[in-house]
Amino acid sequence: MLPISMLGGILFHNHIDKLSVITPYLIFVMLTITYTKLKISEFRITKFQWSLLGIQIIGGALFYAGLYFINPNIAAGAFICFFMPTATAAPVITGMLGGSVTKIATYSLLSNLVVAVAAPSCLSFIRGDGIDFMESFTTICAEVIPLLLIPFVTAILLKFSVPRIHSTIAEHQSISFWIWAISLFIVMGQAVSFMIKQPVEELPEMICLTITALIVCCLQFFIGRKIGRHFGDKISGAQGLGQKNTILGLWMTLTYLNPIVSVAPAAYIVWQNTINSWQLYRKSKRENAK
Repeated sequence: MLPISMLGGILFHNHIDKLSVITPYLIFVMLTITYTKLKISEFRITKFQWSLLGIQIIGGALFYAGLYFINPNIAAGAFICFFMPTATAAPVITGMLGGSVTKIATYSLLSNLVVAVAAPSCLSFIRGDGIDFMESFTTICAEVIPLLLIPFVTAILLKFSVPRIHSTIAEHQSISFWIWAISLFIVMGQAVSFMIKQPVEELPEMICLTITALIVCCLQFFIGRKIGRHFGDKISGAQGLGQKNTILGLWMTLTYLNPIVSVAPAAYIVWQNTINSWQLYRKSKRENAK
C-alpha cells in the first residue's frame, strides 16, 4: 500500500493541490486515534527527550558550520533538516512500529516548542539580519500547537465522557495506517510538485541539497535508534529524531531563507517516508512469518 501511495503521489502531483487542504484533518484524526493509547501517567520529560533535543540542535549547528565554506545554501539546507521539529504524525508511525506513543508524543510537543522559541535567533544568524521574534514565534505556535494539543484533548474527553467509544477506537489502531497512506499520497505529490517548479539552472545545487537531505535523514534515524536503544526504546528514538515536521521546515525556509534551500526539506519528505515505508514493510513481513 505504501509504495502505491508514494508512486500515486508522484504520478498525480499536478492534482494534489486540490487535496492538500484536508491534510491537517487527516493528521487530527490519526493523532486522535493514536492518542487513545496514551497513558497520562507516563507523559513526562526525561533524559531520553533531552538527548534527542540536544542532537537536533547541536547536530544542525555542526553541519551548518562544517558546510558553510563549501556552499552556504547547502549548509542551510543541512541545518534545517536537523533543526526541523519532530513531525506531528510521528506518534502514529511509532505506534504502528511498536514504540512508545507516550514518549514520542511528549518529545514531539517539546521539540516543536523549542524550535518555535529558537527559530527566530537561528534563522536571523543564517540570513544575516533581524527577524521579528514575536511574529515568528506566534506563527509557528499557531501552525503547530493546535494540531498537537487538540487531538490529545479530544482523546481525553472521549475517555471520560464515552469510554466505550474510546475503547473501540483504541482497539482499531490499524485505521491510522490507511489514513496515513492517504496523507503520504498527498505529501509526496506536494514534494514532487515543489521540486519540479524550481528553476532548471539551479539543478546542480538542487541535486546536492537532495543528497544532503538523504544523508542527514539516514544519520538522524541511525543516531535516534542508538539513543533509543540506550533508553530501551529504539523505535521511539529513531522516529523522534528522524521523522520531521517537513511542512514547517518548508515554511521556515521559504519565509526566511533563500528559496532554493527549501529543496532540502522537500526532499526530506521523500526520504523519511521511504524509510518509514520500508520499516513498516519489514515489521509486517516479520509478523506474517510467525
